[in-house]
Amino acid sequence: MADYRQMWSDLNMDLEKHDLLCEVLPEAFGGVYLSQENRPQGMDFYDFVVSEIHGVRPSELVEHRKNGGKVFGTFCVYVPDEVVFAAGAIATGLCGGSQFWVPGGEKVLPANTCPLIKASVGARLDKTCPFFLIEDMVFVGETTCDGKKKAWEILNQDVPVYVLDIPQMKREKDIAAFEQEIMDFIKKVEDVTGNKITPEALGEGIKLINNKRKALQRINNTRKASPVPISGKDALLVTQIAFYDDPARCAQMGNKLADELEERIAKQEGVFPADAPRILITGTPMAIPNWKLHHIIETAGAAVVVEELCTGTRYFENLVDETQTTIEGQVRALAERYMKTNCACFTPNPGRLDDIARLVKQYNVDGVIDANLQFCGLYSTESYLVKQKMDELGIPVLHIETDYSENDFEQLRTRVEAFLEMLGK
Repeated sequence: MADYRQMWSDLNMDLEKHDLLCEVLPEAFGGVYLSQENRPQGMDFYDFVVSEIHGVRPSELVEHRKNGGKVFGTFCVYVPDEVVFAAGAIATGLCGGSQFWVPGGEKVLPANTCPLIKASVGARLDKTCPFFLIEDMVFVGETTCDGKKKAWEILNQDVPVYVLDIPQMKREKDIAAFEQEIMDFIKKVEDVTGNKITPEALGEGIKLINNKRKALQRINNTRKASPVPISGKDALLVTQIAFYDDPARCAQMGNKLADELEERIAKQEGVFPADAPRILITGTPMAIPNWKLHHIIETAGAAVVVEELCTGTRYFENLVDETQTTIEGQVRALAERYMKTNCACFTPNPGRLDDIARLVKQYNVDGVIDANLQFCGLYSTESYLVKQKMDELGIPVLHIETDYSENDFEQLRTRVEAFLEMLGK
C-alpha cells in the first residue's frame, strides 16, 4: 500500500483512530474474500481497490479539488449523479457499512437508529474516513426515511448538507414534483461549481452513468447461469465499489470482468456446484464493508445469485432515456428513471414485490433471504408483504434483522444453515 498519511493528515483525519481501522480491514477482507477458490481474474482490480480503499480514490478526489473541481458526497441511489458529472464535478457515495463508525454516530443519534445512518454520521464526526473529509465537499442527503431526515439536520451543523425531497408516492404529480427537485438540484450544482449545465453536458453525464449501469447489468446477467460463474460476495463487492469509483473506469473494469464471466459460462465453469441452492437477498442496503450475510450463506454452501437491494439491482437496473436533447426533456427522463426504483419509502409499493418475483424466476432462485438492518421500520414492515408474495409463488423466505457487529454471527449461521437444509438441496 502506498503511503497516504500526509494526505490523511492534510484532511485533518484522526490518524491514531484511523490506524485501528486499517489494522482490522485487511484481515476481515482476507478472511471473507481471499479465502475463495477459483475466483475470476478480473476480481484482482477490486481486491486492489479495497487494499487501498482510503488512498487511491480519495487521492483522485483531492487532486480534482486542487485543480479547482468540486466534489459531492451522496447517500442514496436517488441522487442523480448525472447532474454532478455534467457540471464537471465528481459524485462519490458515502454510506457507512462498518461497526467501526457506529459509536461516533451514537454521540449525536439515538442508539435505536439504523446502523447505516449512525455509521455514515460517525465516519464524518470521528474524522476516520477520507471520503467524508474532502475540502468544501457538499453532502447530498434525501428524505427516504425519518431517521435520515433528522440526521441531516445534525450533520448539517458540521458540514453543508443539501437535501433532495423524495416523493412518497408514484403518481404523475409525484414524478412531476421530482422533476422540479432535479431542476433545483441542477441550480445548486451550478452555483457550487460555477459551471452552466448545458443539454450537451447533461447528455454526456447521462451516457456516462448509463454505461456504468450497463456494465453492472452484464455482470449480474451472468449470474443467471448454472453453475454461477462468480460468487455473490464478489458481485456485491463490484457494486459497492461502483458507488464511489470513477464511472468510466467502473464501466471499463466491469465490462472486462463480464467478458471473463461470459467465457466461463461458455466453458461451464463455475464457483459453486450446479446443484448448490440459489439465494436471492432482498432488504436494506449493504454498504462496504458489510459482507457478513453473504459470507455466512456462501460458506454454508449456497450461492447468492442476485440482490434486490440498493447495493444490487435497484442501483443499476433501469437506464435513462438518452434521446432527449433539451434540459426539460432530459430532466423528465431522469425523473422517470429514478422513480422506477422501488424503495420501501413508497406507499403503495407493489413494484418491489413484482421485482422480487421477477428476479426469482429470472435467476432460478430456490429461496429468499429478507435481510433488514435493525431499526429500519420501512423494510421490516414491508417484510410481511414480501413473505405474502413469495408464499404465492411457493418460494421459502427467511427474515433476518441484524446490525454491523459480529455479535450475532453464529446465531445467523445457525439460522441460515437450517434454512438451506429446509430447501432440500
